[in-house]
Amino acid sequence: MSTQSYVSGSSQPIFNWKKVLKNHGGLVALVVILGFNILVTPNFLQLQTLFVNISQVATIAIVAMGMTLVIATGGIDLSVGAIMALAGAIAPLIFQSEFGQMYPALGVALAIGFPLLVAMACGLFNGVLVSVLKVQPIIATLILFISGRGIAQVLTNGNLQTFKNPNFSYLGTGKILGLPFQGWLAIAIACVLFWIISRTIFGRYVLAIGGNERAATLSGGPVRRVKIAVYIICGALSGLAGLIVVAINSASDAARNGDLMELDAIAAAVVGGALLQGGRAPIFGAILGAVIIQLVKYTLLANGVEDEVALIAKALIIVAAVYIQQARKE
Repeated sequence: MSTQSYVSGSSQPIFNWKKVLKNHGGLVALVVILGFNILVTPNFLQLQTLFVNISQVATIAIVAMGMTLVIATGGIDLSVGAIMALAGAIAPLIFQSEFGQMYPALGVALAIGFPLLVAMACGLFNGVLVSVLKVQPIIATLILFISGRGIAQVLTNGNLQTFKNPNFSYLGTGKILGLPFQGWLAIAIACVLFWIISRTIFGRYVLAIGGNERAATLSGGPVRRVKIAVYIICGALSGLAGLIVVAINSASDAARNGDLMELDAIAAAVVGGALLQGGRAPIFGAILGAVIIQLVKYTLLANGVEDEVALIAKALIIVAAVYIQQARKE
């Protein structure tokens, strides 16, 4: 059956499904998933379901935006999940310490600020390995992928940290205009990053490096500094996502916080339109990809499908996204 419809008496197509899928595959997938859930999934349209999905998708989106910047330079970051675990492990240690109990407000501020600095340091470590020592990104970030979660477990002695701290928990449970705070935070970050990519010289260099790093270097661009910066940003956003997860659960589990997040972030970035060879940084596309990844997981779980099947679904989504990317080049 033809995928095209024609105007009477004309050979020009008025609707081409292949072209729609190539250019707007993510939006089509989102509409299909939403339609399926509205028809099949119980209680999908309830506010509680919306809140649950926003809470879950915000962390994926925040990490995916950082991953999109890294991918835009032709890199990859496998350490995002480990950085989440590390940041999430440090925060309760600070505000539950004797100092944090004596000065609650300062303790919470330090419990947010210091883990983010640690996460940025992790990003700096990755960036130096990649841009200065010329280590392949997948190998450079594999170091923290292996060791970062181990460090977090050492800090917590492998124990689950539970707490009650309303001020810190606001990161994960607070609401603005009735919607989860982390959802608004993800949108704010997206707006800032979109402005940086589209309106600043730094953003132009990010895209130029991914498009042709040698040309960017020969033109005198600060290639090393830009690549280090995107890894630092990715690390910071991963640390923030780790804090949000801990705040949502009022508990820090270094063994599970951020587990497999690198897969979700890469999948969301690719589904959102990022090219693995670099040169594109669709920030809002990363949010779209995160929404699709989260809804696929929710759809399967809400309809009684085992969680392991979600991993297979993610793999298929990535395959489909890469196929669409290749089709765009033809």
